Amino acid sequence: MPMNAEELRTLSADDLQAVDAWWRADNYLTVGQIYLKSDPLLHTPLSADDIKPRLLGHWGTSPGLSFIYSHANRLIRHTGQDMIYIAGPGHGGPALVAAGYLEGTYSEVYPKVSQDEQGMLKLFRQFSAPGGIPSHVSVTTPGSINEGGELGYCLVHAFGAVFDNPDLIALAVVGDGEAETGPLEGSWKGISFLNPARDGAVLPVLHLNGGKIASPTVLSRKDPEDVRKLFEGHGYEVIEVEGSDIPGMHERFAAALADAYLKIKDIQAQARELGADGIPQGLADVPGNGEMPRWPMIILRSPKGWTGPKEVDGVVMEGTWRAHQVPLSGVRENPEHLQILQEWLESYRPEELFDEKGQPTEIVTRNNPQGDKRMSAIPAANGGNEYTPLVMPDWRGFALDFKPEERGTIKKESTRYLGRLMEALYELNPQTFRLFCPDEANSNRIGDVFNVSDRAFMEKTNDLDVALSRHGRVMEVLSEHNTHGWLEGYNLTGRHGLFASYEAFGMVCVSQTIQHAKWLEEGVQLDWRTEVPSLNILLSSTCWRNDHNGFSHQGPGVLSMVVNLRGDVVRAYLPPDANCLLDTAVHAFESTDRVNLIVQDKQPQFQWLTPDEAHVHCERGYGIWDWAGNEEVGADKEPDIIIACAGDVVTLEAIAAAQIIRQKLPNMTVRVVNVVRPQTLERPKDHPNGMSEQDFAETFTDTKDVIFCFHGYPGVIHQLVHGRPDADRFHVRGFIEEGTTTTPFDMVVRNRVDRYHLVMDAINNCKRTIRGGADVKRWCKEQLDKHEEYKVEHLEDMPEVRDWIFEA
Repeated sequence: MPMNAEELRTLSADDLQAVDAWWRADNYLTVGQIYLKSDPLLHTPLSADDIKPRLLGHWGTSPGLSFIYSHANRLIRHTGQDMIYIAGPGHGGPALVAAGYLEGTYSEVYPKVSQDEQGMLKLFRQFSAPGGIPSHVSVTTPGSINEGGELGYCLVHAFGAVFDNPDLIALAVVGDGEAETGPLEGSWKGISFLNPARDGAVLPVLHLNGGKIASPTVLSRKDPEDVRKLFEGHGYEVIEVEGSDIPGMHERFAAALADAYLKIKDIQAQARELGADGIPQGLADVPGNGEMPRWPMIILRSPKGWTGPKEVDGVVMEGTWRAHQVPLSGVRENPEHLQILQEWLESYRPEELFDEKGQPTEIVTRNNPQGDKRMSAIPAANGGNEYTPLVMPDWRGFALDFKPEERGTIKKESTRYLGRLMEALYELNPQTFRLFCPDEANSNRIGDVFNVSDRAFMEKTNDLDVALSRHGRVMEVLSEHNTHGWLEGYNLTGRHGLFASYEAFGMVCVSQTIQHAKWLEEGVQLDWRTEVPSLNILLSSTCWRNDHNGFSHQGPGVLSMVVNLRGDVVRAYLPPDANCLLDTAVHAFESTDRVNLIVQDKQPQFQWLTPDEAHVHCERGYGIWDWAGNEEVGADKEPDIIIACAGDVVTLEAIAAAQIIRQKLPNMTVRVVNVVRPQTLERPKDHPNGMSEQDFAETFTDTKDVIFCFHGYPGVIHQLVHGRPDADRFHVRGFIEEGTTTTPFDMVVRNRVDRYHLVMDAINNCKRTIRGGADVKRWCKEQLDKHEEYKVEHLEDMPEVRDWIFEA
């Protein structure tokens, strides 16, 4: 029978015995993973030969993590609650690995690590060892969606996991070292966007154990009343538990966890109660009421390194930063330390916890939930255990339809077409697709989503607000860390979305992008990990068109970072127009286990390819645009020069340069190549999408010089074409950190990727003398001089640039 509230709050003798035994077992396994390479059940007194040659790992936070986990297990057993455990402290890995082992999940996914003495030995030997597992909670840890090395992202992943997941509670343990990071400090506001009628709940446990690596933590030294006021100001109902007396701590924490759980269920019940109109009260549009729930959180104060050695060599360990990693570092050389380790392990009374075969005893397993209720086996932590694709419309229904002869004469905001596609995705996938954006959806021209969904907001609203309500599902808050992290949690629990930001400010959270890619790189190697929706990123308001905001907003660095990641997971896309953007976006939304980076500006730009042409072009990733050059189609003769481009603004300059050559130097043959997926430039052995040697030769020849106009830093292209025939013939023009508040054309001129510089480059690097080339170079310089004068006098670009259109 389900427990009533008082029974849930009160720890029975049986429950106390089971919770404490499970906790002791987890602590024993944690210490064993850090220290032992043999004799896991202490059949004989420990010797130096039983100790690992390298002692790695983190003890200090681990007993607190396992204490919380043990009590969460009890709550799940008595309530049937679906709960995911997110361990924020950076390196509490052994505690969470031990938890999965005690629950049996670890042996299910890694059969060699069986629940017996031999399996326990493998568990110990693999930890933080060559060919083994990391010292932190990682993708290899069943039940995890949060990498232990990602210090600061615990809460954002928790909130992302519970959006549109009404039956799930994310128990998010925030370490007090982690609490000092910028991302974590900013993530407490997640409750301002959490709707209890539609979403699950996040239960933060702020674990104040007093120390980080080498000093005390800020919050642990503050007056408890000040800390409580801080979180009450964020909107939380604070429940506090403190101490080190073990039976009393069990009783107090059981009551605190029950109180928090009951408060969550009460908030959800009230929000989900149907109103007179049949709509859940929490989804009704009641402007201005500001009656957002006061969600519970727990502040747990327990000693760092709790239950470990209190002193070593006369120096206090427990409760200080000295317990952070390995309290006994000289065990192999120091017999006194070895004896302390022996007594430490024996203090958990392993003979009560494991039988003669090494299997957990009934007193331990009694505290385990069953089946999918185990937090190490909860489907939410494994992409829902089954990948569910998006319901996708045909993107051609949103495409820009025009005749080939109109290419280069029509200007449109390309990202606006993506916004229309996402409007349809919201309608077709009302619980599995969201846009996450740091207050820039309208700015980046994807605001059509507001036709079908408001922005989510649980705080006060007023009559002046637009598309802002508590039933909204578009996630906007001025924090790249929050929005990026929310999408990661949403993806890893099996749902789809897009993170959109200004290009320069993608650098704010690029470490999150990298860490997520690393997670996927490891995850795809594990056959038990379900494929998950890709992390899709749109960077708009790019460096080339942030001429009004100035130098601070001009930075294409994310692209440089992403192409360095492993090619089996990461894809970069530089669509040149709206139809290519749509085709690329659909491909990204339908992919799994990838990081897809799409860079596309929001300003009106020329449209080049019809829908059918765009599909063929994007599928291949690159192509020769015969209509932009002047080669004789089908001729075997190679061009004099190749102008290549990757990126929307630089594509315009490349085509304009080719047009100048066609018109002013008809005796010079120019080929124009556009690249949508820059990673196709790599060799096949370096990237799965790399062009074959034959395709590369047919596109770029083996000998002709290539003037390559690139959206980002020039070094990226040099890196990608490394190893190709005569790679030095690639002359890359891109962003070279020349920027200011200026005109659009002046941005490309400053970085020497404008049409006039490109024409001069083409003439200078042509392997034969072009009749009339010197005159054209003089003309180009005159045009650049004219530009310099005109922009200062008229505050805009000269008509030759401003009014340019493509002429076939």
